[in-house]
Amino acid sequence: MAGRTISIGELARRAQVGVETVRYYERKGLLREPPRSESGYRQYASVSVRRLLFIRRAKAVGFSLREIQELLDRRAGGRNPCAEVRQHLQAKIADLDRRMLSLREMRQQLVAWVESCDSEVSPAECPVLAELDGDGR
Repeated sequence: MAGRTISIGELARRAQVGVETVRYYERKGLLREPPRSESGYRQYASVSVRRLLFIRRAKAVGFSLREIQELLDRRAGGRNPCAEVRQHLQAKIADLDRRMLSLREMRQQLVAWVESCDSEVSPAECPVLAELDGDGR
């Protein structure tokens, strides 16, 4: 391997992730398994830090590992990767909008249950438990 290599611990430290995270990304194919020294230690190219930071940043904004792999593939080639990435981002935004709507609906249900809850009733009379049991009144 040309150039300076770094250990898995150094790679993890520079990318601010755990060593097990690095190994996990290798198993998932997001990081190439590096060559090993004669003593069996992984020897990463220092450019691996950049790739690991890319993965970490993409995860931070909600991309799945599969989506991150697609983004990495687009970064590596393609006739018009920006147009493809834009489409991918728009799909991600639409997905987030659907999830946020679902979360708002769940919150509204929980608020309604809190308002209907009377701390003085027995568990058998609790309207929330009855509704969860399917006995909604």
